[in-house]
Amino acid sequence: MPFRSYSSSLAAMTFSNSETMDLPQGDVRLLNTPTAQRLLTAPLVAHLAYTGKDRMPRLIPVNFLWTGDELVIGAFDGTYKIRDLRNHPEVAVCIDTADGPPQVLMLRGRVVMSEVDGVLPEYATIQRAGMGEEAANAYLRAIDQPGLRMVRIGLRPNWVAVLDFQQQRLPGRTPEPVRAALGADR
Repeated sequence: MPFRSYSSSLAAMTFSNSETMDLPQGDVRLLNTPTAQRLLTAPLVAHLAYTGKDRMPRLIPVNFLWTGDELVIGAFDGTYKIRDLRNHPEVAVCIDTADGPPQVLMLRGRVVMSEVDGVLPEYATIQRAGMGEEAANAYLRAIDQPGLRMVRIGLRPNWVAVLDFQQQRLPGRTPEPVRAALGADR
């Protein structure tokens, strides 16, 4: 399966998990941890939380591409999601694993959106990574019709948290008996 990431200056700054254990949740340098980099480049679905028109929370699954600096989501213009994000660009994103001890990356910030005519290049990359080259190319040809407008949703996180039950990076208020049972005091 193709890699979901472009090379960037951030990748060159990757730290070991032990070097970042003392970074507080919320510190954007947590993006440089091996756990965050693994989750950002794995073929996973992210969960995007935002505020709807009725001011009620929304949570939807989205495919994404990490460029090294920005989480990019492709969407079709005219959807409720785009309408809502234009009114309330503050979002939260969660990328996590479902097998074994959990690994979780949480991001917060304001999205920046830009419209494009035709298929968004990052959307095409995401589809090829998920569907394979041949199937994605057929799908992309089918949707790339006159009048197609897509929206590039970009998030440069201003708040980052990493939970890694494999590396014992647990939530700060995890009760001591739970930490001990998980071996976090070793």
